[in-house]
Amino acid sequence: MGARLVYHRKVALSEDEIVEIKVWEVPRSEDYPEGVKYSLVYLRKGKRILGYDNYQSHGHHKHLRGKTVPYEFHSVERLFEDFLKDLEEARNEGQNGEGRDQEP
Repeated sequence: MGARLVYHRKVALSEDEIVEIKVWEVPRSEDYPEGVKYSLVYLRKGKRILGYDNYQSHGHHKHLRGKTVPYEFHSVERLFEDFLKDLEEARNEGQNGEGRDQEP
C-alpha cells in the first residue's frame, strides 16, 4: 500500500493569505509510526508564516515565528485544533503588524 490522500483543502483567506492542509494515510514505518503523514501551512504574501508537518526523518514539528520546534502529535483531530489555534494567533499578529513574514 502506498500513500493515500485522505484530506486536502486549500483556502484563500484573503488576497494575500492561503491555508493548505494535506493528510495522507501511509504504511506504518520508522518515519511514520502512526501511519499518517501531514502538511498544514499558512502563507502570507507567498511566505510561510506557520507550518506543521512530519516530513520523513524530521518527525513531528512545526514552523512558527521563524523557528522550527518539535510538535507532540496525539491525533489528526488534535493536530487540526492546534494548527487552527496557532493560525488564529498568527493572523492576529499579522493584522497588528507584529508577525514575521519570513523565516531566517
